[in-house]
Amino acid sequence: MLDLDLRRLIGRLNAYSKRALEGAAGLAVTRGHYEVSIEHVLHVFVEDSQHDVQSALRHFEIDPAVMRKGLQSVLESMKTGNQGRPVFSPLLVELISDAWLVSSVELDLDQVRSGSLLATIFAQPNRYGDDRWLQYMEDITFAGFKKDFTDIIGNSEETTAGLTAAPVGDDKASSIAPGMSPDSALARFCTNFTQAAREGKIDQVFCRDHEIQQMIDVLGRRRKNNPICVGEPGVGKTAVVEGLAVKIAEGDVPDMLKSVELIGLDLGMLQAGAGVKGEFENRLKGIIDEVKSSPKPIILFIDEAHMLIGAGGSAGGADAANLLKPALARGELRTVAATTWSEYKKYFEKDPALERRFQLVKLDEPSPEQAITIMRGLRGAYEKNHGVYIRDNAVVAAAKLSARYISGRQLPDKAVDVLDTSCARVKLSLSSKPFVIELKEKRLGELNRALGSLTRDAQADFAPVDPQVEEIEAEIETVEMEIADLTARWQKELDLVNQILKLRHDLGLSLEGDEPAAEDEVSSEDAEEASDTPEAEAEESGQVTTGDTAVDIEAMKAMYAQIAEDLKVAQDGDPLVSFEVTEEAIGQVISDWTGVPLGRMVENEADSVLKLSQNLQARVIGQDHAIQAVDEALRTAKAGVQNPEAPMGVFLFVGPSGVGKTELATAIADQLFGGERFLISINMSEFQEKHTVSKLVGSPPGYVGYGEGGVLTEAVRQRPYSVVLLDEVEKADLEVMNLFYQVFDKGVLSDGEGRQIDFKNTIVVLTSNLATDVLTEMGSLPEKPVVDELVAACRPILSAHFKPALLARMQIVPFYPLIGEPLEKIVRLKLNKVGKRLRENQKMELVYSDEVVKSIAARCTEVETGARNIDHIVNRTILPELSTELLTKMGGDGTDFTKATIDVGEPGHFTYSLS
Repeated sequence: MLDLDLRRLIGRLNAYSKRALEGAAGLAVTRGHYEVSIEHVLHVFVEDSQHDVQSALRHFEIDPAVMRKGLQSVLESMKTGNQGRPVFSPLLVELISDAWLVSSVELDLDQVRSGSLLATIFAQPNRYGDDRWLQYMEDITFAGFKKDFTDIIGNSEETTAGLTAAPVGDDKASSIAPGMSPDSALARFCTNFTQAAREGKIDQVFCRDHEIQQMIDVLGRRRKNNPICVGEPGVGKTAVVEGLAVKIAEGDVPDMLKSVELIGLDLGMLQAGAGVKGEFENRLKGIIDEVKSSPKPIILFIDEAHMLIGAGGSAGGADAANLLKPALARGELRTVAATTWSEYKKYFEKDPALERRFQLVKLDEPSPEQAITIMRGLRGAYEKNHGVYIRDNAVVAAAKLSARYISGRQLPDKAVDVLDTSCARVKLSLSSKPFVIELKEKRLGELNRALGSLTRDAQADFAPVDPQVEEIEAEIETVEMEIADLTARWQKELDLVNQILKLRHDLGLSLEGDEPAAEDEVSSEDAEEASDTPEAEAEESGQVTTGDTAVDIEAMKAMYAQIAEDLKVAQDGDPLVSFEVTEEAIGQVISDWTGVPLGRMVENEADSVLKLSQNLQARVIGQDHAIQAVDEALRTAKAGVQNPEAPMGVFLFVGPSGVGKTELATAIADQLFGGERFLISINMSEFQEKHTVSKLVGSPPGYVGYGEGGVLTEAVRQRPYSVVLLDEVEKADLEVMNLFYQVFDKGVLSDGEGRQIDFKNTIVVLTSNLATDVLTEMGSLPEKPVVDELVAACRPILSAHFKPALLARMQIVPFYPLIGEPLEKIVRLKLNKVGKRLRENQKMELVYSDEVVKSIAARCTEVETGARNIDHIVNRTILPELSTELLTKMGGDGTDFTKATIDVGEPGHFTYSLS
């Protein structure tokens, strides 16, 4: 009975209010709310500038923005997490019921319009209103609203359009097929992609011709003519369908498709508000019937098609997929679907009857080179939207840097997002204060508040001012000077940028998205008159006119070059204002997103490889031969002359513990890929049983953990540019090691879900303590043997453990034991790190003598521990004793110390002094 009453109530709403109610239900679905409330409906009303509610706000001079803010506050406080369809709140149903009485009795209307609902709220504000938005309309009474009602609704489209207008944002010019009734199911729940393409609202699609052709082939079948696009999120599934719509609109398709309309089904809107049993099924059945009976052929596009499975089932009927199956099999309903791999496996593969009705069209992630082509095609649209110039090196950087540093997302989606964000930043820099100045001003405010607080405490206690006040005052002075300098620099840069933009405009250098004036806008008489003007004569003679003055083009170009040079000098590599999107702007966005330093990103890759050996030697001591071997292999890979199918390098680091094997792998990740976060470290001692191989690649179907990914494959999938460190590899079961034949040879590995994980951009490092005795003995000789001799000595021992076929796929890199001078260098390296921390935290300098270095190195005589014993001495002896001395002296008479000195005392002990 309640369902019947609700249907009758909704039937009394005018067409606009019905659609607004559906829009409110859609808003509730989007936000995961459990009920469709009065605030949801009002939010839709306030977003529309052409109907009763906005007319009322204008009449009573209420800012829609503040109303929107109040409604938003209520919506944000609602409980979220609903995965099903929301229901209409009892209060909303009562409001509609009371509004019908108000409309018929008080306002003399035969339907409930949006103004009627608003009038009912004014009649009972305590019942239907919320102070968070009602406060802005507290002066409006029902009597006053009723008195002015005719004037309020006079210009509303609910009056002038016969009560059939649609809510804002529901562009019905593009949402239905030509000739289709506005009240049809297709009009209410679908969008016309072909019409949008005709109106130029869809961007061009690039590098997807093969996939579009596959879809056309499938659509041309007599039966089961339903392609389904499957790919990871962000690879362009919806864009491929939009590309098909563009081809249809342009007539660039076979004759059988030239007359079709490509209609997109909005599943969310289809489910929204269908709380009554059977309502969802009726809506979907209506769409299917309209598609079948349409005089013009229709192809239905279902995005996120996995939502079909189970959709509607909770309402008590069959789900949407079962309703579609008969029509799909007979070819009566041509459908294009799109979903992700995970959802396809989860839903479609488990329903063979549904799967066989679709033909799979696989969409792989485009390569960085293809992404560059796509981005170049989209550049004009983003230039036009943001009004800024995009350089080609920015397009290239967006594709390549996002592919390398942004994990967990696919091209071209992440590259487009980076470019879009960079454009927005450049646009904002031209019209707003630089963020760095805002941060300085906030810091200044914090310091002033701290100063005021300390001064106030001193006055309250009649005590001397805290010594900290002087430091704060000094910092305030410094920050004020920095703000003044930055502001002056900002104004100078802004002035130069405006001059550059004006010169570009005067020289006719427009953005790619700008449209030239139409030819028919200028009459022939106007053209003849214009040709006789001095400006036209100047243009013919090679000059450009600006106002009434003819300026020589070459002079303007020279002026442009000079101003650009002045701007470059003023910015000094750290711009406050930008007038175009450059490679540096792209790099800065990715740096902010990932934390990778900007300098590492935009550095020339060839230069970084050439400097690799020098940088590694500064960090890894006493293993120059190992660094040279790695450097030579990586140069070969970067030059593009080695096997492109294999990883960039596969190295087996062999040597005693604590000689720098893991440190070298970490340093390679830092220097070559931009940080230690690009090191994927796996302790192979955890894989001593055969069955543990599933931990590396993921569990197979039917086993616990399926779908979660493996520790190796998932890490490489998310960070394809990285160093893979397989530590203590000799401890792993040999059957586990068989997994890596394909990785070392072909650069790919299949995970538990069957996905191909690409290892071609990785460097694989395996470490082992095998042959330690041989290397220690040979490394202790007065004259160190060459690398080839060490490799020859190690190989028999390694061959006894690893299979020859596996060993042949690795480059063996032996490490010398650390003795004498290398140990002293490492001691200095460790103590310098302590000194850096002391300088940053205590503003003190750390001084140590050569005797301290020699004393620590002399204690590290155990070959088994290597340089790790240095860490033990520093962390367990020096740091605790130094910390005790610091805390004792600094907590005494308050003396400021600027230097800490470490020296050798009694045998086995160190002395510490502060000055």
